Amino acid sequence: MDIHKILELMPHRYPFLLVDRVLEIIDGNRIRAVKNVTFNEPFFTGHFPHRPVMPGVMMLEALAQAAALLSFETQGIKSDDKSVYYFVGIDKARFKKPVEPGDQLILDVTLERAKAGIFKFAAKGLVDDEVVVEAELMCTMRRVVEG
Repeated sequence: MDIHKILELMPHRYPFLLVDRVLEIIDGNRIRAVKNVTFNEPFFTGHFPHRPVMPGVMMLEALAQAAALLSFETQGIKSDDKSVYYFVGIDKARFKKPVEPGDQLILDVTLERAKAGIFKFAAKGLVDDEVVVEAELMCTMRRVVEG
C-alpha cells in the first residue's frame, strides 16, 4: 500500500502521519509497514539537538497508526470526519534501542483480539531486524458527536 492509499484511509497529515508505506497486510491478522526516519522530522529540533533520537511516544503512535490501517482494511472502512480512532490503552511498552535519523522503522503489528469495538494488538518496531520498541496497544473507533 503506497502513501496515496494511506492518505485515503487515515485522517493524519504532516507532521503527524507516521506511516510511509505498507509492506504487507494479512487481512484481519497482521500488518508490516514502514516509517522512514529522517532528520527533517520536526521533533528532532528539540529531542535532542546534540543527539537526535525519535521520542518513544512517536514510535508508539507510529505503531498505533499501523494498527489503525490494519483495522480499517480488515473492516473495509475509511476514516472520516465523523469518526476518530483512539488509543484506549498501552501496556508493557519497552524501548530497547534509540531510533535515529536515517533509520527505517519497520512497524509489525498483529491483531490479538477484537471485542465490543475494542481492538488489542501486539506491536513491535524493528530497525535492521532488531526490536527497538514493543508494546500491547488497545484502540477503538468512536463516532464524533456534534453538540
